[in-house]
Amino acid sequence: MSTMTLRELSETLAADGGEPRAGGTDVMARRGGGPYRDLRGFPELRGVTWDADGSARLGALTTIAEIAGDARLAAAYPALTLTAGALATPQIRAVGTLGGNLLQRNRCAYFRHPGFSCLQKGGDACPARQGRHLHGTVIGDSACVAPHPSSMAMALLAYDGAVAEVSGRGEIPIAALYGDAPDRDHLLEPGEILTAVRLPPPLAGERAAYHRAIGRLKAEWPLVEAVARVALDGDVIAYAAVAVGGVARTPLRLPEVERALTGRSTTAGPTEAADLATERCAPLPETGYKVALLRGTVLEVLERAAG
Repeated sequence: MSTMTLRELSETLAADGGEPRAGGTDVMARRGGGPYRDLRGFPELRGVTWDADGSARLGALTTIAEIAGDARLAAAYPALTLTAGALATPQIRAVGTLGGNLLQRNRCAYFRHPGFSCLQKGGDACPARQGRHLHGTVIGDSACVAPHPSSMAMALLAYDGAVAEVSGRGEIPIAALYGDAPDRDHLLEPGEILTAVRLPPPLAGERAAYHRAIGRLKAEWPLVEAVARVALDGDVIAYAAVAVGGVARTPLRLPEVERALTGRSTTAGPTEAADLATERCAPLPETGYKVALLRGTVLEVLERAAG
């Protein structure tokens, strides 16, 4: 139990700087980002609670493994639990937290190398844009070409009405955590702490699928990932939500794909809708391969969810 309240911790962060630390799987790997302010002494930030309407609130310190293994969450929000269960390794899932995953920093080698200056570290240029960017963006025109790394953000984005609870600010849409700013991976201000995520009431009959395209069999950051949620009326897709990651500075919804799916049959709809997934692509010299991966990954989740 912490001797400090969350409000006091927020004030300390705002006044003295530092970085909140939960599981530490990202902040400790980066090193040098301290001083760290430990969140593990705040038990109120952990666990899943349920409201009378069936909606769920997930504390920011709830581990990825707890989310992946929660049978009630899996029944109500399968897109979320499928995504959680595919992340990283069992060891990382056991200590990594929901809040940490949502607010982790990008994986760009230039950003993480102490010998390079970049926009994320207060520099005036993106060395990856002119250098190696094989894992970079394929959508958007941000000066920084590092994709956002949060799979859980992508999954939550697929749930209309999902919100983040932020100390001192209240509830904000999940999408409001992120933006195309080249110098920031999330938009929380110093001193603001992500305390929980609240999901909308479950969609009756939801079917979901998650898939990531990776460079090796397991324990790899996705080159492209996608999640799909659908509800069927017989063999017709009555509702669809599709989100993708690994392709832009933020996780993205694909409304063009969703519109193409809705009202279509489960056999013809996925193939034709997946063709629209690449409409916004403007690849960099080394990321052209992601265009085909994006279409294929979206088609995979659409066929699984609707099948």
